[in-house]
Amino acid sequence: MEFSRLLEKAREYLPPEKIPVVEEAFKFASEKHQGQVRMSGEPFLEHPLQTAYILAELQLDSGSLAAALLHDIPEDTGLPMTEIEKKFGPEIAKLVDGTTKLGKVSLAASGVATSATQAENLRKMLLAMAEDLRVVFIKLADRLHNMRTLSALPRERQINNAQETMEIYAPLAHRLGIWELKWQLEDLAFQYLQPEEYGEIVDEINRLHIQRDKFINRAIRILKAEFGRAGLAAEVSGRPKHIYSVYQKKKRYAALGREFNKINDIVALRVLVGSVQDCWSAVGIIHSLWHPLPETFDDYISNPKPNGYQALHTAVMCLGTTPLEIQVRTREMQYVAEYGVAAHWRYKEGDKKNMQFEEKVGWLRQLIEWHRELSGAEEFLESVKTDIFIDQVFVYTPKGEIKDLPRGATPLDFAYRVHTDLGHRCVGAKVNGKLVPLTSELKNGDIVEILSAKGTRGPSLDWLNLNLGYARTSHARAKIRQWFNKQERTENIERGRLILDKELRRLGIKTERQALAALFNFTGLDDFQAAVGNGSVTAHQIILKLAAQEEKARPVTEVSPPRVTRSTVHVMGVGDLMTNIAQCCHPVPGDKIIGYITRSRGITIHREDCHNILNEDERERLVPVEWGQSDTSYPVNIQVEAWDRVGLMRDVTTVVAEEKVNITTVSLADGSGQAVTMYLTLETTGLAQLSQILKKIDTVKGVISVSRVGDDVSRPGAGPPVKARGDGSRPLKK
Repeated sequence: MEFSRLLEKAREYLPPEKIPVVEEAFKFASEKHQGQVRMSGEPFLEHPLQTAYILAELQLDSGSLAAALLHDIPEDTGLPMTEIEKKFGPEIAKLVDGTTKLGKVSLAASGVATSATQAENLRKMLLAMAEDLRVVFIKLADRLHNMRTLSALPRERQINNAQETMEIYAPLAHRLGIWELKWQLEDLAFQYLQPEEYGEIVDEINRLHIQRDKFINRAIRILKAEFGRAGLAAEVSGRPKHIYSVYQKKKRYAALGREFNKINDIVALRVLVGSVQDCWSAVGIIHSLWHPLPETFDDYISNPKPNGYQALHTAVMCLGTTPLEIQVRTREMQYVAEYGVAAHWRYKEGDKKNMQFEEKVGWLRQLIEWHRELSGAEEFLESVKTDIFIDQVFVYTPKGEIKDLPRGATPLDFAYRVHTDLGHRCVGAKVNGKLVPLTSELKNGDIVEILSAKGTRGPSLDWLNLNLGYARTSHARAKIRQWFNKQERTENIERGRLILDKELRRLGIKTERQALAALFNFTGLDDFQAAVGNGSVTAHQIILKLAAQEEKARPVTEVSPPRVTRSTVHVMGVGDLMTNIAQCCHPVPGDKIIGYITRSRGITIHREDCHNILNEDERERLVPVEWGQSDTSYPVNIQVEAWDRVGLMRDVTTVVAEEKVNITTVSLADGSGQAVTMYLTLETTGLAQLSQILKKIDTVKGVISVSRVGDDVSRPGAGPPVKARGDGSRPLKK
């Protein structure tokens, strides 16, 4: 791109005295990047030029444009930051320094931004944003141009960058209200993450666009004529949805059993008028012309979205039987909708609209507050991704004070948002005057009243269990964890030991506690058990670690013999042999396993702690094996101890069915008194799913305990425990 294009765009809105610093920055960048070439083959200077042009389209100030032109110089030329400060001043140097630091380490690797390094870098970016938003404007523009030229990178880097863009940068642009960048980032990331689905959506849109264009053009003509008769000056245009937006809508429609060609709001109408009063007048005209659909009207003018977005939304039955979405807003609202907080940047240093700007970015103050409260970078990352980057709902206190929470938040999350102590003492909640469970999902407009204990009370450890769904915002979860952290260390250690014992016994897992602590980077067992006891490490996380342990890359010290894959097991150092899952111990992915070479049925896969393996005399017939990748289900035996009652079996099997797990056998044994023991064989995909099911069964009314058992447990009508046979399914005994 020629510099003249950038200059022309900048002159459209910058005063003449601000242009020289942009020209000087371009000249300086041209000298420093002389001879450098990008992986795409184009001159390196093209990247800072394109980044600056994107910012000029957002009408950013001259300092931002200059910093965009200079932002790669320190890293790619080794020029000290002091040289840039000497030539361009401290403000531009600070913007360049902030942007450079944010680009040094990838925020997400393989689609999961969970390491301490990645979390710390996101923290730096968001705190830099809180200090000066222009740093993040430059970073978003930098990322957008990198995504436009992503085809030049290797496939692995394409995937990583696209995943990072979808998880971090597109939600950030959305939270800042910069729609113009958000949709481009999403579409480009979607193209690389799911190329087949991307192509299908593009083909479907192209196939339907002629028919839809005729419909939209006709609707526009009718509406313009009606506005003209009413004397309302308005611009009416079609607004096609972007590719990723259509993909999301297609998934939602598929869940409702509706076909893609039945989606009638792929293209919507946008009406631009001169004032807020004209917005309401336009909606009145639209509703008099076409019948409005129930529950489709949204007033974002009186209740703007957290990112500053304002408009009136409605949907009508247009031209007979076709639903049509229409958005009505002023031209100023349109500008804000496209450019978000960037549209208000010019007001930050002024007096007139300083308060308005602060309201638009008020959530950044919350960001800084969390930064002070939360101890770890990963905890901060969790807060940002769950409490800031997702859609919001607005609910009210009984006194009419509005609180914004992430979509999916519960009354317990609301209690902690109002006050930490209210959360700790919460015993119940009313929503719109009715008692509801603390796990209920709040909706826009709900009035929430928290019922609290009068005396001293602390939170329940169950509130940290994600599977139970009490506290879904990381803000509430952090407060709960802080409460448990303040309790006596000895109590936490003992509580953690009991939790570990219960969970491992329930799943039938035998593993060294110290080795388990090492998986979570704890050197001392007491520290690990204390973390489990205070909720910093949950039972669910432990199971996920154990399930994933077998899938981690193994260190290679020498060339390994060829491996033959059968079903879902890799057999090490053995030729093409059939594998079978042992019926005595029923191993599932996540269990430590070993293979036994049988006489006639290939290799049988056992758990390492299987009693048949431990008692095997012919050790030379044991071979190392490991789990492969598959969606295959594995049979697991579980035992449920419960108080007998009408409907007990129904309730247990319903819980299992809700997890989409098949039950292959069920048997019942009378216990003492009113107790009963049930034995079920479930087909699960691994330890993670098994743990989830056992937790859910444990919550069924009347259940005393539930645990995994071996096939050697006596069952009703099954006779004595099963012994080893000589048919090749288990190790042969002498």
